[in-house]
Amino acid sequence: MHNLLLLALISVVSFSNAQAETISSEKNAYQFNFTSIDGAPMPLSDCRGQVIVAVNTASQCGFTGQYTDLQQIYEEYKEQGLVVIGMPCNQFARQEPDSEQTIAKFVSDEYGVTFPLTSKVNVKGSNIHPFFEWVTGDHKGEVKSSKPNWNFHKFIIDRNGQLAASFGSRVKPTSKKMRSEIERLLNEKTTPSP
Repeated sequence: MHNLLLLALISVVSFSNAQAETISSEKNAYQFNFTSIDGAPMPLSDCRGQVIVAVNTASQCGFTGQYTDLQQIYEEYKEQGLVVIGMPCNQFARQEPDSEQTIAKFVSDEYGVTFPLTSKVNVKGSNIHPFFEWVTGDHKGEVKSSKPNWNFHKFIIDRNGQLAASFGSRVKPTSKKMRSEIERLLNEKTTPSP
């Protein structure tokens, strides 16, 4: 009888540990790190509690003018907790061929960009950045899986670090559709971590 009770207790503890391990291993945006365009560490955990708009960008694209719109929503909503992060990528028609220094100067001079930029990243292929592997993966039907097919694909991360929405290149950051989603998420409160 004593052995059966001990065995049952071990099973419950093992199940509880496995369940806790599953909860703690669930990914969110805060587990990913980038390097800023000027070479400094840029962990997304620094954005904890904010709504993040992550965008793969390029300087020589037909959508490059969206930098103006991204800067506009950044200025409009940053005091409420929005951060826009530009993530330069040279994987679509090689439309981001220049160095990080040249990219930073270009977006500042031409579009007045003040939101943070990462160094160049891969959003697809064998060297995909882990963030993009996560954000384009299966999210259990909560958000339709969406992979960037071109530059200026927008991913919106909620205040809890979860993927909340995905908008293709043709959706302007200042569109009613995207603004509505940003405003909805900014009005949500964070859920305390377990």
